[in-house]
Amino acid sequence: MTLGAQRFAEGSVLIETGHTRVLCAVSVEESVPSFLRGAGKGWITAEYSMLPRSTLTRTSRERDKVKGRTHEIQRLIGRSIRAVTDLGALGERTLTIDCDVLQADGGTRTAAVTGAYVAVCQAVKTLQDRKLLGDSPLKSAVAATSVGILDGKTILDLCYEEDFRAEADFNLVMTDKGTFVEVQGTGEEATFSKEQFTEVITLAEKGIGELLAAQKTAIEQL
Repeated sequence: MTLGAQRFAEGSVLIETGHTRVLCAVSVEESVPSFLRGAGKGWITAEYSMLPRSTLTRTSRERDKVKGRTHEIQRLIGRSIRAVTDLGALGERTLTIDCDVLQADGGTRTAAVTGAYVAVCQAVKTLQDRKLLGDSPLKSAVAATSVGILDGKTILDLCYEEDFRAEADFNLVMTDKGTFVEVQGTGEEATFSKEQFTEVITLAEKGIGELLAAQKTAIEQL
C-alpha cells in the first residue's frame, strides 16, 4: 500500500495485491446529500471503475450507464466504510471514494475496500491537520478478501484464472474487532457444504488479519 498516490486528494493509496492494482482516492465536500441536510450527520459514498486496459483485452468505459456489477461494487465499498464510521462525528460533509482499477487479476472489489479504508484514514488526518475535525470518526478498521473452492480445495485471494475455474467463490468484509460487514458467496454450477463454508470463514479471517496488519503499517506513516 503506497500512501499519497495522488497529490491533490485529501487521502489516497495505491494498493497492490498480486497483479491487481487499485488506486483509491478520497475527496471531501463540505456538504451532504439532500436527504441528510440538517441531520447533523455526514455521508460516505464510492465510485468504482476499471480502466480500459486493466484487463487482458480492452474494456469499454461506462460513459452513459453504470453496469449492474459496477453499481454493486460501489455500494459494497460505501457500505463497508460507513459500517466502521460514526457519521455523526464526521459532521455535515461528504467523503467520496474513487476506486480505479489500474490492473485486474481477480479480487478488485476486495482490494478496493481494503485500500479505501486506508485512503479514508489519510483524509481524516488531513481534516484534523486543517482543524476541521476533532476525534477520528472511524470506529474500527475494515478489510476484505476473496476465498474460493477450486478442485475441492479452499484457497485464499483468487487470481482471475482461479476465480474463473472455481466451483464456489466468496467475498468477505471484516473488521479488526472480528465482526463481519458482509459475506457474499455463490456456487458456480456446484454446491458447497457447511464444512467447506466453515473452512472459507476460517481462511478469510487469516487473510484479513494479514491485510489489517498491512493497513496498520501503512497508516503509521501518516
